This record gives sequence, C-alpha cells and structure tokens, in this order.
Amino acid sequence: MSSQEIKQEISKVIEEVPESVLAEILGYLKQIQSLPKDKIEMSENLKRILREDKDLLQRLAE
Repeated sequence: MSSQEIKQEISKVIEEVPESVLAEILGYLKQIQSLPKDKIEMSENLKRILREDKDLLQRLAE
C-alpha cells in the first residue's frame, strides 16, 4: 500500500470515528510527529515483537 493510499484510508476511518475521540487521535498524531525517527522505529520494532510473541506471552502469564 502506498503512502498516499494509507493517508486516504486514514481519512476514511477518521470520518467514521466519534467526535469524542478526535482530540485524542490528534494528540497522539502530534506526539508521534514530534518524536525523532529513531524513537519511532524503536517503538515500531517493540510493537512488532510484542505482536509476534503475543501467544508466547499469554502462555507465560498463565
């Protein structure tokens, strides 16, 4: 998916989001925008690891 297609999809989703969460979404996007690129990449890597290891983490928690 291209960057332009992703932006269009985000716009479509935002049109359907309740107004009560729009300010929260805006705050999150501004927070991400202000982060240095290396921090964003580190966060993405951590998120991927947690997603991939979700089953393992659930079994360990039991």
